[in-house]
Amino acid sequence: MPTERPISTVFTSGGQRGFSNFSLTAGALARGWANASLLPEVRTPYGTGWFWVILPGAAFLILLVVLPLLTILSKSLFDPDFTTTHFEAIAGVPAYSLVLVNTFRIAVMVTIGALLLGYPFAYALVRAKGWVSALMLIALLLPLWTSDLVRAFSWIVLLGRQGPVNDLLRGVGLVDRPATLLFGDGAVLVGSIHIMLPFMILPLYSVMRGIDTNLVTAAKGLGATPLRAFIYVFLPLSLPGVAAGALLVFILALGFYITPATLGGPGQTMIAQLIESVGRSTLNWGLASALAVLLLVTTGILLFIYSRLHRLRDRKEVDS
Repeated sequence: MPTERPISTVFTSGGQRGFSNFSLTAGALARGWANASLLPEVRTPYGTGWFWVILPGAAFLILLVVLPLLTILSKSLFDPDFTTTHFEAIAGVPAYSLVLVNTFRIAVMVTIGALLLGYPFAYALVRAKGWVSALMLIALLLPLWTSDLVRAFSWIVLLGRQGPVNDLLRGVGLVDRPATLLFGDGAVLVGSIHIMLPFMILPLYSVMRGIDTNLVTAAKGLGATPLRAFIYVFLPLSLPGVAAGALLVFILALGFYITPATLGGPGQTMIAQLIESVGRSTLNWGLASALAVLLLVTTGILLFIYSRLHRLRDRKEVDS
């Protein structure tokens, strides 16, 4: 007659057998991978297997990114012989310089406005729980599914002389007659910030989610007020998100076309509008290409500076 064993013994012995079988299987897999890494690399008449893995992506980048950029660069420097007249025209014509100043001015203002509005929203989103957090995420991501052109025309309706904003201003007695809210800096900034807010909030939210809130709690426990704990603990830890969001928004704002074209006037002309006008109206493809190269070089310089600063910060953190 078989002897009975306690159920704990049965589970223990079964678990040990299962664990030992799992260990044997894992060991066999590890040995298999090790042996596979020692096998000679498979080669075809056209190269190794990695060649065929990289080929589609490399062909896509070469055909749709590298070749167009080289074409633009060649058109800006060869007409048909080598020349720098297009770049000299950009530096010598005051109207082009004014457009460049407008482009950077509007991009900086959009970045600052998106940061001032996006940081509190990202902070509230991190602290929100349950359905409130889900509702805020939906409100954040839903505008991304709408065309920029549709959003720009919606602001024309809202800010028009017979629009809801003017009705509200007249209703509270701030103005006696409809105010001119369109075709100026204000309309361009409102429309641009509306488009750029998700691109500012998402990097901030990603960084803020990784911040340990126990650090803020510890600062409060040591006598710091909530404001001082935020300024000296939470805010410095969120600065990488601020830098990433600001860089992303600034670079995207440099290439704005639809928003300043629909909501702005001649004083809000940006470089993308100038490129379109020069290329379509005057058919001066060399000058349009030079303007595009200037925008591309500016963007590359900004990315390089950000990359260097990011590496220096990481190096300081490693050293400390």
